[in-house]
Amino acid sequence: MNVDNLTAILAARVMGWRVTPDRFLTGSGSWIPRWRFNPLKRLEDAFMLLDHSKSARYVISQTGGAFQVEVECDGRVGRAVGNSKPRAITLALARSLGLEV
Repeated sequence: MNVDNLTAILAARVMGWRVTPDRFLTGSGSWIPRWRFNPLKRLEDAFMLLDHSKSARYVISQTGGAFQVEVECDGRVGRAVGNSKPRAITLALARSLGLEV
């Protein structure tokens, strides 16, 4: 799965946004350009996803330069490790939702 597809799936599934080729429709006539929402690179966007996911539990830790993230949603646990905090958060969340990334 590529970055654009993952971002679109998470925007639709977690945020409840409609996805178009060049923007996300956020509801009540509002929209943002697709390039502006990047949870794999922007920490603010990764935490926005995490907050909207209604996860039962999440743990973020750092050992050396690597971030270790564990997210639990609906009894399913997703884990990710990496040097990028937003990327680790987003991948752990995606895995907790059953997405193969």
